[in-house]
Amino acid sequence: MIFLSTFRFPSTQEDEGYFFNRENSKNMRNIYTTKYPFMMFRSRGLPDEFIFSDITVFCGNNGSGKSTILNVIAEKLGLKRSSPFNRSDFFDDYVGLCDYTLEKSLSRSSGVITSDDVFDRVLDIRRVNNGIDRKREDLLQEWLDSNSDLADTALHGLDDYERWKRVSAARNKNITQSQFIRSRLVRNIQERSNGESSLSLFVDSIADDALYILDEPENSLSPENQLELKYFIEDCVRNHGCQFIISTHSPFLLSLKGARIYDIDSNPVETKKWTELSCVNIYRDFFTENEFRFSD
Repeated sequence: MIFLSTFRFPSTQEDEGYFFNRENSKNMRNIYTTKYPFMMFRSRGLPDEFIFSDITVFCGNNGSGKSTILNVIAEKLGLKRSSPFNRSDFFDDYVGLCDYTLEKSLSRSSGVITSDDVFDRVLDIRRVNNGIDRKREDLLQEWLDSNSDLADTALHGLDDYERWKRVSAARNKNITQSQFIRSRLVRNIQERSNGESSLSLFVDSIADDALYILDEPENSLSPENQLELKYFIEDCVRNHGCQFIISTHSPFLLSLKGARIYDIDSNPVETKKWTELSCVNIYRDFFTENEFRFSD
């Protein structure tokens, strides 16, 4: 499913000419130390317009501007997002100069998922786990106190009923200590690794028939889970009507079937096969040079 068909960034003339406009120049005060995102791509050779497929990937080194491209597209489309981004004083003006075409109206489920969202998911799970661990300790102490010779097993009126019920449950001879604790404790989601927790964010967040922008989704994912995410994205496109725009330098995600890949490091920016990208060939060359080690 294709929602976003094309996207046009400001031309070189629009980019450079913005601050020569008398009205705009009034906004340029000494307090501004950056014109970002103006001037960022003026010598990078962006195409007249980006053309999108079901899966479109922007690949480039750190600092190449691929995240900025995604942020501009997301802001222009008004996609929902959780994490803040580098928003300069001139960001809205730059976005205002952009244009796009849709083949189909965007659903309200469409949104942005960034590496910051992944990091926040892992932290949230850790916070929950810390609370669960403390609760487990409390329940263990409750079981030990209830089963000691000094435990008060009498019921002292209705106001004492809840305490008496807990003591009685802890002293139940039909359950073990671990069964008592498990019966009162939610499953510790720390059983998931950080990578599994990160992968679950995408599974939980992506709905049918929607456009999603994923900014370096491979962060915190093992190679195995990067492959799982690749297969998940391909299934979402094939069977669930989704479109994806992704920034990455993961060779696993760059190999997404049918992906249209823009090499942001090339000048001018152009589409390439994933096997032609320098970041992929670095891996290939490394493993080729060390191939003999795998037979040791």
